[in-house]
Amino acid sequence: MPASAYTRAKQPEQVRRALLDCAATIAMDHGVSGITVQAVAAAAGVTKGGLFHHFGSKQALIEGLFADLLARVDAEIDAAIEADPKPRGSFTRAYVNAVFTGKAFGFTTPWATLCMVAVTDPSLRRLWNDWMKARLKRHRATDAAPEFHIVRLAADGAWLSFVTTGQTRMNADLRAVHDRLIAQTYRSA
Repeated sequence: MPASAYTRAKQPEQVRRALLDCAATIAMDHGVSGITVQAVAAAAGVTKGGLFHHFGSKQALIEGLFADLLARVDAEIDAAIEADPKPRGSFTRAYVNAVFTGKAFGFTTPWATLCMVAVTDPSLRRLWNDWMKARLKRHRATDAAPEFHIVRLAADGAWLSFVTTGQTRMNADLRAVHDRLIAQTYRSA
């Protein structure tokens, strides 16, 4: 007989992780509108009260999910910067690679749905802006030149075009755009 919620050992970090993972799966399968308190709690095997213990509202859960995505992007970008032998433009190259081919929010990842919501949701937009401002401040010495800003904006535009046109794979044209943007960061260096 499984332990009840009252007798099983409390593991708050595991429960929080399960809630985030289940919310992400639901968002990937049904869009952000599919994320309901009931659906996430049931998928994670907790009560709605258990969900509210970790996230005070559905909006807080979605914000937590987006913050988790940004943490994944951070890790991906940090690893790419560390592996880049040329410091100048390294953040921009890592960002372009993350946008085009990254595991966190690259073109073909299921996270695109959540990222699209950031365009219209004020609290997610604020999280994104805060993240980007912190990144730009952190990489001011290597990536502040206007040429790098243009490359990042072009990558954002390519990403938006990709997700809004219903494409499912990166085609040769997009690979060429990616390669050209990366090459531009070396010319700017």
